[in-house]
Amino acid sequence: MLSVRNVRKIYQSARGNYVALSGLSVDIKEGEFLCLLGPSGCGKSTLLNLLAGFEPVTAGSIVCEGRAVTGAGQERVVAFQDANEALFPWLTVEENIRFGLRARRIPRESWNEITDSNLRMVDLDLHRNKFPGELSGGMRQRLQIARALAVNPKILLMDEPFAALDAMTRRRMHSFLIDVWQRTGKTIIFITHDIAEALVMADRVAMMSVGPASSIMRIIDIELPRPRDITAARFASHYKEIDELLASEMARAEMH
Repeated sequence: MLSVRNVRKIYQSARGNYVALSGLSVDIKEGEFLCLLGPSGCGKSTLLNLLAGFEPVTAGSIVCEGRAVTGAGQERVVAFQDANEALFPWLTVEENIRFGLRARRIPRESWNEITDSNLRMVDLDLHRNKFPGELSGGMRQRLQIARALAVNPKILLMDEPFAALDAMTRRRMHSFLIDVWQRTGKTIIFITHDIAEALVMADRVAMMSVGPASSIMRIIDIELPRPRDITAARFASHYKEIDELLASEMARAEMH
């Protein structure tokens, strides 16, 4: 579904050029749940912006369903880390979802059905007339996801959407997102720096090297049954493997 080939991204400033990504390649399959994992500053959000079409690549290519990504596309929608900034506080829950439908010029006669089905999916149908400020953090993230799904994208790009939530709410959100993914069959690309979070959710974990000039250094298949048991020996084995790889990469970067 998405093919990234030898992507390079350079930011220019008065202080000189900064090479954020270099030689980065990855293929993402339809219906896959892929986690991009790496330390802070390794270029995860930069890569997500390139996949979304928010920024152009400096070199290399990103192809989605056979077409070059040169800008934002209707098949790709982003869910951000801070739902407070993503949602419109002056619109109700229902109106936030309908904003996307209006922006995409989806026929008005289908709005009720789309709105109702997505509110039920994220368990917010009884809160449709509330404003975002009246919702909990987890509810606001569920609303942001519902608004993204309402326009029926093929790919959901998620930039650490649960990072600001408390541990208990994050665990509930993991289960919620996996349920939504399994019901909709969407392709999800999820950024995180939390190893356990990646292992709980992903089909594959793409590990990024320390920046600058970051790339994907390893892709690990997570062949664990769902729902994932974080106390299982195989879970712990994957965790140890990834933790050691990241520690080795950090040590290598510090030496240079």
